[in-house]
Amino acid sequence: MRLQIPITSLDFEKYYQLRWEILRKPWNQPKGTEKDDSENSSFHLMALNDEMECIGVSRLQKNTREEAQIRFMGIRGDQQGKGVGKLLMAALEQKAKEDGVRKIILQARENAVPFYLSLGYKQIEKTFLLWDIIQHYKMEKEI
Repeated sequence: MRLQIPITSLDFEKYYQLRWEILRKPWNQPKGTEKDDSENSSFHLMALNDEMECIGVSRLQKNTREEAQIRFMGIRGDQQGKGVGKLLMAALEQKAKEDGVRKIILQARENAVPFYLSLGYKQIEKTFLLWDIIQHYKMEKEI
């Protein structure tokens, strides 16, 4: 397994396809909803297996000079619990530090809260209910 910044159109095709399959398709959301207006100004990272299949995705966006946000984090179902998410998070945190960020925030789906707590994130507050189904929680970590 290796981490890679998507660069080519094929990289981005794999990256966005997995993002949609994990974070949108199970809730019958259409293609295109896996993207937003901050794609071009964000740092993207993907995890690839030995067959060069995309097995994990994540994005880091700077909200202010000292605050960044992790968004669109997803690991392919058959790869969860194998350390892929931890590697992606460590790389994103390192990139944020290099960029002068002091705090990372994120909106965790309820089922992912224990994962982020295990990485030192603090649960701040219950926030929004995505599609009236998926409860989210604001979490943050000083880095």
